Parts: sequence; C-alpha cells; structure tokens
Amino acid sequence: MAGTVLVTGATGYIAGELIRQLLAKGWTVHGTVRNVAKSESGLRARLGNPSPESFRLFEAELMSDNGWAEATAGCTHVAHVASPIPAQAPKHEDDLIIPAREGTLRALRFARDAGALRFVQTSSTAAVAYGVDRGVHHFDESHWTNIHHPDAYPYVKSKTIAERAARDWVAAEGGALEFVSVNPGMVLGPVDSGDFSASVELVQQLLSGAMPMAPNLGFPIVDVRDIAALHVLALETAGLAGERFLGAGPSLTALEVADVLRARLGQQARKAPTRPMPDWLVNILALFNPEVRGIKTEIGKVRHVNASHARERLGWIMRPVEDTIADCGTSLIAHGVVKV
Repeated sequence: MAGTVLVTGATGYIAGELIRQLLAKGWTVHGTVRNVAKSESGLRARLGNPSPESFRLFEAELMSDNGWAEATAGCTHVAHVASPIPAQAPKHEDDLIIPAREGTLRALRFARDAGALRFVQTSSTAAVAYGVDRGVHHFDESHWTNIHHPDAYPYVKSKTIAERAARDWVAAEGGALEFVSVNPGMVLGPVDSGDFSASVELVQQLLSGAMPMAPNLGFPIVDVRDIAALHVLALETAGLAGERFLGAGPSLTALEVADVLRARLGQQARKAPTRPMPDWLVNILALFNPEVRGIKTEIGKVRHVNASHARERLGWIMRPVEDTIADCGTSLIAHGVVKV
C-alpha cells in the first residue's frame, strides 16, 4: 500500500532504520532535518543513496512552522519520530517538555491540513512505565507514567505529556486523521555510523570499561530493526485509529547486558563489568557525578512490558535480545566508537 510518508527527525536512530525499511517496500519518503545542507550527503550514503524521486529532505524544526507545509505536501502518512532526547539532564525540564509537546502538535496540525490519512507517533515506554516506586512492575497499553511521582524525570515527563497532548488534540481537532502511537523500550541494535544514539550509550559504557561495576537497574529492550518494522506495520495496517502499541522485549539489568556481551563478543568485551555496584556506592557517587545522579532514582526498579498486543494485532515479531545486544556491541566496535 506504499504511498508518500513523512518521517520527522530523519537523521535519528529509529528514523534512519524506518526510512530504510519504507524505501525497501516502495514508499516515497519525505524526511525532516534541521539543516539539509549538513545532513543530505551523509544521510543519503547511510541509506544506500536512494534516488531523489524516492527520498527528499526538508528543513523543519519542532518549534517553528517553517518548512512543515512543504514537508507534508502530498503525504498520505506521517511518522513523527523526532523528539528531543538529551545525553545529560537539561537545565530545566521545559527544555524537553515544550519542544516534545509543541513539535508533536505542530506535526499533527500540518499532517491534518495536508490531508494525511494516518499519523504514527513514536512515543516511548517512558510514557507508560515510569513514576513508580522500587519493586517489580508489569505494564501494558492501558498504563500511563505518573508524571507527579518524585522520581519522574524530565525525559519521561516530556514523552508522557507529548503523547497525551497528541491524543487530546486528535480527539478534538484531528478530523479524519487516524492516530497511532508506538512505545519502544530501550532501543539497541546495530548503529550505522560513529554518530550513535544516546539509547546505545549503556552498551558503549559497558564495553569501554567506563562502568567497572554494573548498577542495579534495567530496561525492557527492543532492536532498532524490529521497532522500525513495528512502525511500518502501524503505518500500513488498516483499522488502527487510536491504537497504542508497546514495543519491547525482556527487561535486562545492566549486568545481564554485560554478561551477554562477554558471552557473544569474547575478548572484545573483556572490559565489561562482572560485578554489581552496591546501592550504597551509587548513592555516594551520585553526590559527585551528575550521570550517576541521573540514574539514582531508577535503582531497584524492574519493569516488565507486555508486547502481546503488537504480536497479536499486527503479527509483530522480535529477534532474540542476545542478537540485538551482540549486534549493537559489534557495530560500536566496527565504527570506532569503542576501542578494544
């Protein structure tokens, strides 16, 4: 059913793989970037140099109307993947929340005005599974992050607020536009350049020896190739208006990820930690290290995400998480991000 689809944030980790899969299925793809001149040649090379007829880039930013009408013109579908994701905590939570919310509403408005039929938002399990106390928790599509919990940090607030705002807007002003959200867990898997996503930083730190002991925290993991495939299914499958799909597999701790790296990569993963970091040490390090301070509230929380709805409704399948982790580590080494 290939038509013309806009993918926002085209240089991003998920977006790049999504564009690759859409082009392979015969879609015409528009992509938004902040600066076409800076992004064009490198992105085209990463995508295998698609023809100008099948892939076009447009300049558009989350906080400005400029370029959006041109980017959405002729598009039957929109995949809104762009959202700010910081490597470090922002100075103020609104530095993330406002662009995430306003950018989503802007993309929705221009999609509706262009006559698009389907809008797929890349949300996150951050909008589902956070704002909870220590312990073991289970989540499905009915759950929402409690942004008022003291442990809810700016990124999870931004994703929750943006998805809720999108759903409210579509109900009030969306007209015939169908809205679907895809909520990935921690996205790992191969990277295609040395400019890697913040989501694979855990594997980079484990492999490089930057994390001599593994803190007691974990994440439900999904492969970038599989989450892109879930986006394609959400774009192409009929009758999904209002649907929400969690996209994540098993929840692994940092130490379990390190164990997989050592088992699959051998000597290349010799710096990966073999011991857990005691919680008391995390508390002490948090006094001096802002990165540790950022994970302190996540210690001791186990999140199990139920992706059965995506499997049963869309036929979505995930590859083994061990393959995802190994492919991520191997590609980080191949691109020189990690020296072994």
